[in-house]
Amino acid sequence: MLHDAELHYLDNAATTIVAPEVAAAIHTAMLEHWANPSSLYTPGAHSELELNKARGAVARTLGCTAGEVYFTGCGSESNNLALLGAARTRTWGKRIVCTGFEHPSVALPLERLAKEGYDVQFVAPGQDGHVDVDRMLELVDKNTILVAAMQVNNETGAAVDVARLAAGVKARNSRTAMHVDGVQAWMRLPVKLANIDSYSVSGHKIHAPKGVGALYLRKGYNLEPPYLGGGQEKGLRPGTENLPYAVGLAEAARRLAGDLPRRHQHMAMLNARLRAGLAAFPEVVINSPEDAVPEVLNFSLNVIRSETMLHHLEQSRVYVSSGSACSKGAASHTLTAMGLPARRIDTAIRASFCAENTEADVDALLNGLEDGLKHLTRIR
Repeated sequence: MLHDAELHYLDNAATTIVAPEVAAAIHTAMLEHWANPSSLYTPGAHSELELNKARGAVARTLGCTAGEVYFTGCGSESNNLALLGAARTRTWGKRIVCTGFEHPSVALPLERLAKEGYDVQFVAPGQDGHVDVDRMLELVDKNTILVAAMQVNNETGAAVDVARLAAGVKARNSRTAMHVDGVQAWMRLPVKLANIDSYSVSGHKIHAPKGVGALYLRKGYNLEPPYLGGGQEKGLRPGTENLPYAVGLAEAARRLAGDLPRRHQHMAMLNARLRAGLAAFPEVVINSPEDAVPEVLNFSLNVIRSETMLHHLEQSRVYVSSGSACSKGAASHTLTAMGLPARRIDTAIRASFCAENTEADVDALLNGLEDGLKHLTRIR
């Protein structure tokens, strides 16, 4: 791993370890670019220049212009800005269509809108983990103001063909806003923003710190800002910009840009190694689709509860999760939406990789699982 060879950290979908190069860039920005970017004097102008450089670096990874990138505090804030802003701005309809396995930062704002009278249609994934894009498109009508989709599910790694979905949405209703939660996809899958109006990303999934994210908004696409303040980020997200973390986000993006094929191949190897190892345990069932992104593998033990196994693995400094970190131990939203049996949900484990993981990390997990399956108390 980045910091400790004895640490077997396999929960990168929850957060990644900050890269030393990113931490160094943040430290430098704190010391050298301390002035407020909105200030009119020379140090402020230098800070504004660095902020614009960071914005441009993020934009290049998305294939958009710097003016279409807005810095936020995290992916959750980006999602809230995009969804609530779109709904408040589009008053000509009430229907919203969304995948049924979204992150809470998408699902909960839409549930609030449903209570306010919006017709929110959630399309649940099947037991194979996939969402039916054709079913989503069937629900798009003349009153549909917004379609939202998670490009990569954070619990199973299942990917949604957002390019096909976005094209279909615009063909059915060109006025419908298309939002994509790209938090788990950015720097893992290629980004194509055609027909997409808003796209959210987060720093702590790509070895930048927690507390910084970004939102792409297509040029000419308008949202009603939920906040009021000094007018920073073109009024969308007022408040003095977190320049050091914006610089860190940009450095993390630069660090990974252009290296996607190698990282994909490496993590596919780790994923295949874990799948092969799990095949030796007759109790285990894989929940992730075969074509899920290789960074994430979700499986169920069926005989040991997730929490029990997680604490057992922790004794060997092997760290995985039972699902989304935001659920804090609650039953998996995604596996529940897939309609899986309660036992599979209660015994689910998610392993998630980064490029710094090694075969030794996978083997440590497999050894810990084998020991746990032999010695831990089984569900009756």
